[in-house]
Amino acid sequence: MSQSDDQQPTTRKAGLFSRMFGGDKKEAQPSDTDAPDATEQESNQPVLTETTSSDIISEIPATPDHPDTPEEKEVSGGWFSRLKSGLSKTSSRLSDGVTGIFTKRKLDDDTLQDLEDLLVQADLGVAMATRITDKLAAEKYDKTISPEEVSTILADEIEAVLQPVSHPLTLSGSNTPEVILMIGVNGTGKTTTIGKLASRFRADGKSVMLAAGDTFRAAAVEQLKVWGTRTGTQVITRETGADAAGLAFDALAQAQEASIDVLLIDTAGRLQNKADLMSELDKILRVIRKQDETAPHHVLLVLDATTGQNALQQVEIFGKTAGVTGLIMTKLDGTARGGILVAIAEKHGLPVHAIGVGESIDDLQPFAARDFAEAIVGSTSQRTTTN
Repeated sequence: MSQSDDQQPTTRKAGLFSRMFGGDKKEAQPSDTDAPDATEQESNQPVLTETTSSDIISEIPATPDHPDTPEEKEVSGGWFSRLKSGLSKTSSRLSDGVTGIFTKRKLDDDTLQDLEDLLVQADLGVAMATRITDKLAAEKYDKTISPEEVSTILADEIEAVLQPVSHPLTLSGSNTPEVILMIGVNGTGKTTTIGKLASRFRADGKSVMLAAGDTFRAAAVEQLKVWGTRTGTQVITRETGADAAGLAFDALAQAQEASIDVLLIDTAGRLQNKADLMSELDKILRVIRKQDETAPHHVLLVLDATTGQNALQQVEIFGKTAGVTGLIMTKLDGTARGGILVAIAEKHGLPVHAIGVGESIDDLQPFAARDFAEAIVGSTSQRTTTN
């Protein structure tokens, strides 16, 4: 989000998400290139699925293997209202705790300790909790302070930590294609996020190719193919169990030949503590760089907010293995652990490109520090929200 957006938080329009993507608009030109590397065995050749907008299907069933649906849905109140609603469990936990601690009490050592415990329990992290209590102690020690004053200070301090990491996902425009590698553990909503990003890129006039690199899970491949049909996007696939690195290599070669703007590569969900799976991810990176030494141009780690503190470890391990360049956090709705994003920002300082609070395409939006800070503390400030 640009600086001007931060200075005008009162308006949220439907086109906001498209600002995540830079570069000139260009009409998508689906390629008829489907010839794999001649050295590949026939059984290992990638399958190119071509779709057009006329093939778009009407709905995607929600199943355990495909929990999210990309259908647009009517939601009143705009993005900030949805964000605030999604973070309601986290904000209720914080606001109720702050009210309980500070009602008719002066700020002393006991109240500061109680507040620090509350912030840590809300997954904001020890560093953030200490930062906030130190500020309160310096300004308000031995004085009566209202819960509203505490919430205001809390929101300001959270924004101060989050503002430096609030960055749109910008395409350079100098790479053909711009390669985006999507990584994360099972269940984070990674494949669905790829579909939503593809939809937004296509809406911006970009040509897009998807590579179904989660070859271990047939449902993930089928899910990505459905998104390809829905968005009119080419999808490169192989049979279940095929070499994911080889698929990535072939997909990049075809994307280069067809002058595709954006190549989104899905990968198998992998636990960060499984050395063999992390080694395979490293292999994918090496193979991609044989085609283009500057690729991937973005390595996006998709995090599930409901995992809480485990997300911190994921950022650390995936960062060492894959060189994570940015984060997307999903499933902030319905969790009391939304504060984990603040702890991650405080510790790692990685760009946060987008956050998700629901299943529809409009529930994945660019990350805005002030919006998040106000929503997480349950701000009652009035906004004009349109979408």
